[in-house]
Amino acid sequence: MMGGARGFTLIETIMVMVVTGIIAGGVAIFIANPVQAYLASVRRAELSDSADTAVRRLGRDLRLALPNSLRLTQDANLVYLEFIMSSGGGRYRTDDDGSSGGHLPPGAVFDVLGPMPVMNSGTSGDYIVANNFGNGAYDDAYLGDNRRQVSSVAGNTVTLADNPFRHVGAGISRFQVVPYATQAVSFVCPMATPGDFQRYWRYGFYPTQAAAIPNLAAGSRALLAANTTCSITYAANVQQRLGLLSITLNLSDGSGESVSLFYQVHVDNTP
Repeated sequence: MMGGARGFTLIETIMVMVVTGIIAGGVAIFIANPVQAYLASVRRAELSDSADTAVRRLGRDLRLALPNSLRLTQDANLVYLEFIMSSGGGRYRTDDDGSSGGHLPPGAVFDVLGPMPVMNSGTSGDYIVANNFGNGAYDDAYLGDNRRQVSSVAGNTVTLADNPFRHVGAGISRFQVVPYATQAVSFVCPMATPGDFQRYWRYGFYPTQAAAIPNLAAGSRALLAANTTCSITYAANVQQRLGLLSITLNLSDGSGESVSLFYQVHVDNTP
């Protein structure tokens, strides 16, 4: 006679489930730490990438800063870094070169010597800044005596929209173009309590940074990084017309991961 089919008993099934659970628990113990370490490394990599992108944006803008326009101040929990961005520059014809072309000073029309930088004109025209030494009256672009808006450009001749410069510095005969679409720029970062690292631009020009800070919101704003703190220092050598800006940027996320990035930028203050 053929015997009947034999299956698993309830006890055997329970024992298999128990053994399987023990094996799965052991495997989980061994792989949990590597998985957590991998996820932590991914979070740190994302934070590092965000920090690197933020400081590189700051560095790129600083390399286009108008000479002697950098200002740094602290207010409560925030540090404010401000400067005027340029897009190019050149040399202008002066009244002692023996020519009959347009001169700067005294006229509002001047000729550019050498390559012509790109500039926009009209009601939203770019600005011309000549010999910005940042020493106060007559040679500080924030005050405006050496900053004028471009009315029109024809060949290598530039016409300014309003009154001519009263003074243009110590005979260096150089100018920079400040884009209307950018104007002054401010980077704002928390120092102690984590918050947003932000960039402001096109809010106008103010004689002091204290006057500019309340008006930053009138311009455009971009978020560079969230959950950040930073410290910024700036040292300038007046004789050599060089500056060094240092920033330490700390980023964190909700999981407790954090990164710290140190970055330095050399600033050329030669007008």
